[in-house]
Amino acid sequence: MKEQKNINRRSFLKLFGAGAVASTAAFYGCDTKKSELLDQNGLHTDEVPLGKMTYRTTPTSGDKVSLLGFGMMRFPTRPKEGTNEQEIDQDAVNKLVDYAIEHGVNYFDTSPRYIMGMSEGATGTALKRHPREKYFVATKLSNFDAASQTRAGSMKMYHDSFRELQVDVIDYYLLHSIGGGGMDALNKRFIENGMLDFLIEERKKGKIRNLGFSYHGDIEVYDYLLSQHDKYHWDFAQIQLNYVDWENATGRNKDAEYLYSELAKRNIPAVIMEPLLGGRLGKLPQHLFMQLKTRRPEDSAASWAFRFAGTPPLVLTSLSGMTVMEHLQDNIRAYSPLVPISDEEDKMLKAIAVDYLKYPLVSCTECQYCMPCPYGLNIPGIFAFYNKTVNEGTIPASSQDKNYRATRRRFLVQYDRAVPTLRQSEHCIACNKCLEKCPQRIRIPREMRRIDEFVETLKQGKEFGVESEQEI
Repeated sequence: MKEQKNINRRSFLKLFGAGAVASTAAFYGCDTKKSELLDQNGLHTDEVPLGKMTYRTTPTSGDKVSLLGFGMMRFPTRPKEGTNEQEIDQDAVNKLVDYAIEHGVNYFDTSPRYIMGMSEGATGTALKRHPREKYFVATKLSNFDAASQTRAGSMKMYHDSFRELQVDVIDYYLLHSIGGGGMDALNKRFIENGMLDFLIEERKKGKIRNLGFSYHGDIEVYDYLLSQHDKYHWDFAQIQLNYVDWENATGRNKDAEYLYSELAKRNIPAVIMEPLLGGRLGKLPQHLFMQLKTRRPEDSAASWAFRFAGTPPLVLTSLSGMTVMEHLQDNIRAYSPLVPISDEEDKMLKAIAVDYLKYPLVSCTECQYCMPCPYGLNIPGIFAFYNKTVNEGTIPASSQDKNYRATRRRFLVQYDRAVPTLRQSEHCIACNKCLEKCPQRIRIPREMRRIDEFVETLKQGKEFGVESEQEI
């Protein structure tokens, strides 16, 4: 067995730097300048509208919420002075938040678990500089481990969120990632320890203004909580929704059409996560992207996905983890104001979704929940690089191809640049510690083995086949 390398939060940032909090930027080559990737996706630099943001109203509280929500899961980093480590670039975060608020964004979503526990503090610091009425803050009871599932552990996490966010009231509070672990986990995390009853009382006292949950995984848990709506009176629910997941679903979640329709039956607003499917719908294969360009030449691939996510009338806000200014600006344009998806466009997007699912992608959304890996692997970075090359069509297909040698070499060189050798898939020992953490229920060790075998065939110049995750 390979020597174990357990790493803590500080070591995690040292090893992965920007990839730990902005893997899309790190592995797709994005920085604060306009890059080739942004050009390929049609992002433009024309004026960003002011005062034209689309808003939706929360029925129970009357909040006027921006249709674009800021997901505080991926932050830019900078070198930590006097060390070789990285830290959150608070100045850059402040600038992004300032720009978002100036352009009408008022919903900011975080968690005690995001960015290895540092997101709430950075979010609170950025938001505290603005009048309290300018923003709604959302956070979660992210009690995933045994210690935080006790009454004392969960209470500490809850009260710590107020301190980190520097607020007296939390506008939107969620039971985080219900469905993972099934009904047993729901009972252990929220029912048996009395936390759900406590949170309902906190809502009555005004400490929480809106109470909801985010869903990943077991549909039995989702259906159960909605069946108890008369008892709990959910103010909102957070679901994964995009035009690929609408009818087909990726990972292990139920299709988004079902999730949304069940909320609509009860008039419960939906907060949308993964409108870009982990960024992948912002970087479509070229022939699919060109179908979009023929309809709306000035629009980015990402804007189509945001328009789709924002079109259903009970969508309250659609979250995006925006690390660079170009992404923030493009997303603001998509909702300033929203141009709803037409019936004809809806049919086109669903046809594109069918074609898209033919690609052998890993259904990773780069949420970082699996990190840090106890053996030092950069799990989301590996998946991000692999998905990127599949989307771009730069994976060598056969040793019989005319350009096989050049394509093979380019893939291996770029893989080493994107993911340091000691963090690559070959070092996975299948300890399975990541499995229970993944909200998409990706069989991570199997995917690591598949990618490692693929890379080894390239190194040896052998014939190979590219399987999809579903075929393993």
